[in-house]
Amino acid sequence: MRLRALAKINLGLDVVGKRDDGYHEVRMIMQTIQMYDVLEIEKKKEPGIVLTTNIPYVPTDERNLVYKAAKMLMDEFDIKEGLTMNLEKFIPVAAGMAGGSSDAAAAFVGVNRLFIYKTKVCPLAKVMRRELMKRAVKVGADVPYCVMRGTALAEGIGEKLTRLPRVPHCYVLVGKPGVNVSTKTAYENLKLDDPAVVHPDIDGMVTAVRNGDLDGMISRMGNVFEPGIISKYPVIQEIKDLMESNGARKAMMSGSGPTVFGIFDDKEKMDRAAAVLRESRLAKTVFATDVF
Repeated sequence: MRLRALAKINLGLDVVGKRDDGYHEVRMIMQTIQMYDVLEIEKKKEPGIVLTTNIPYVPTDERNLVYKAAKMLMDEFDIKEGLTMNLEKFIPVAAGMAGGSSDAAAAFVGVNRLFIYKTKVCPLAKVMRRELMKRAVKVGADVPYCVMRGTALAEGIGEKLTRLPRVPHCYVLVGKPGVNVSTKTAYENLKLDDPAVVHPDIDGMVTAVRNGDLDGMISRMGNVFEPGIISKYPVIQEIKDLMESNGARKAMMSGSGPTVFGIFDDKEKMDRAAAVLRESRLAKTVFATDVF
């Protein structure tokens, strides 16, 4: 089986407080895009999981979310057969695009289809997905969304999901500079009590998406992490400025960064901006695509 693990961007990201357990309460508009890793999985008679990947520094044991997700389902349903998995990474690592979470979601879906579907989990697709999402949150807060895909409002620690209509048609240019930012770093640089922090209008974005209003959605986009991360990595602002000066309706950092994405309403403008961005060498990864 060969599965696509789609990257996501955050069209809006707000942090509304910190919980007693140390986690933060968030409100986000999540969107998958046509940029993806590829997970190939195959049954084997011998028990156990074998995971390989094209990135040398990516772990291939239980530290990898793909391995962890597959093992969780196989242990729960007492699957005696083994599994061979190969993960081809194209989504940049530590980029704010949920690459690891999406890979784990693909593992949940793949193991379910190979071993469990129509046997122990309800065969109705919507119920099947809901059952997987319940388990997925144990691997990571973004994993349930990566099982769901599409456009969604995410609340709580990211696991409370409300499906939204697909965003109005647009094109997405992705640019990741040659730096990595951990989620831990993003939260350490977030000052919620700073009056300079601008909280995006998530409710307004939800209304705009439901109304098919691209202008209304774009005008409300924002990421509460941006000021703290840009102060450490000014190249993020340079990429944003370059995209917007070359036709992007809005350019913004995704997730905890450092990836920047630009929203375009015209493919030719996006392609020209991609060429300029590549020539600038501000971004190590440049990818032009659309929403999923």
